[in-house]
Amino acid sequence: MAPDLFSPIEIRGVRLKNRIVASPMWQYSGVDGRPTHAHTVHYGRLAEGGAGLILQEGTTVDRKGRGTAGDLGIWDDSLVPHHARLADLVKSSGAVPGIQLIHAGRKGRRNAPWAPHDPNPPAGDDWQVLGPSAVPIALEGFTVPVEMSSRDIEDATRSFVDAARRADEAGYEVLELQAAHGYLIHTFLSPLSNQRTDRYGGSPENRYRFLVEIIDRIRTVWPPAKALFVRLSCVDYGWDIEQTVELVRELRTHGVDVIDCSSGGLTGLPFSGAASTGYGYQVPYAEQVRARTAVKTMAVGYIVHATQAQAIIEGGQADLVALGRELLYNPNWPIDAARKLGLSDPYAQAPTRISYWLRKREESFSGFSPSTDSTGASPAFGAVNAGRGA
Repeated sequence: MAPDLFSPIEIRGVRLKNRIVASPMWQYSGVDGRPTHAHTVHYGRLAEGGAGLILQEGTTVDRKGRGTAGDLGIWDDSLVPHHARLADLVKSSGAVPGIQLIHAGRKGRRNAPWAPHDPNPPAGDDWQVLGPSAVPIALEGFTVPVEMSSRDIEDATRSFVDAARRADEAGYEVLELQAAHGYLIHTFLSPLSNQRTDRYGGSPENRYRFLVEIIDRIRTVWPPAKALFVRLSCVDYGWDIEQTVELVRELRTHGVDVIDCSSGGLTGLPFSGAASTGYGYQVPYAEQVRARTAVKTMAVGYIVHATQAQAIIEGGQADLVALGRELLYNPNWPIDAARKLGLSDPYAQAPTRISYWLRKREESFSGFSPSTDSTGASPAFGAVNAGRGA
């Protein structure tokens, strides 16, 4: 019997072949919202590596909502064919294509993280940074946001809905709303960044309203058989797990299928009150939300090893595990994990044109071991090269 990590799961009408998810990872390589060859390589290798679900990086719903000039966008119908090619690429490799929708809010108009922190985008490519209130991130290089008017809120909501429609047309089967890490939706949820006195500020219900309205209206265009995820910062400054549980219980009644459980980001920095950073440090949030709300959860954060991921699923701490930078290090992690966990046919996680050759290699001679099974060369290889002065 396959380990739980490699058992399929049905979410609405979407079937994932295993519980491994490639987390959204910005590439900062788009051109006016369009994907480039860099994205083809990135998503192709992730899909061929055997993950069940590939979540595309935060894809901007409005040009005014970009984090950087290199963000992917889905703010116009002309962008749909470009995204359809990415979705088709992922499907052809045996994975389910998903997309994360984002409006950067007060974290907008930035450069890539490895570039100097300059709030001014390239000449001729400017946009206004928006937020629920004119409360800036208190770090160098961030722009003071303009408080959104009622019209701005309606425009942003409609942008999310139109983006969801385009995502469906492009062929994505899972949609995730980025409501964490200090981006626009998150700043409406938090009382630290949302100081409004109208129907979108004040009480928890009012601060939830922006997200709930987006979800309700997305559900009118996003097919009932397709899954809807929401990423939340489950703990952060001014926010604790109790507030997250309360919010998730509300979201459950609005058609949300999975909560992607992260933390921090509101201030532009990790949350210092979280558990010490280490392997799986955010997993307890996914466990609590799942246990207390009966909503499926996805665990994220330093999930690195096969036995670790297996224990999370087997122990009922989460329904899915999402890996990010570990998949940059080893895009074939799911195949490698399947082998280490003893699946009878670990290479079945890969497309046939790859799995065929990996099986033949495995059968080539007794005692074969791939490079990921140990830190050094096999004894036989080392002895041969030692004799040659290698």
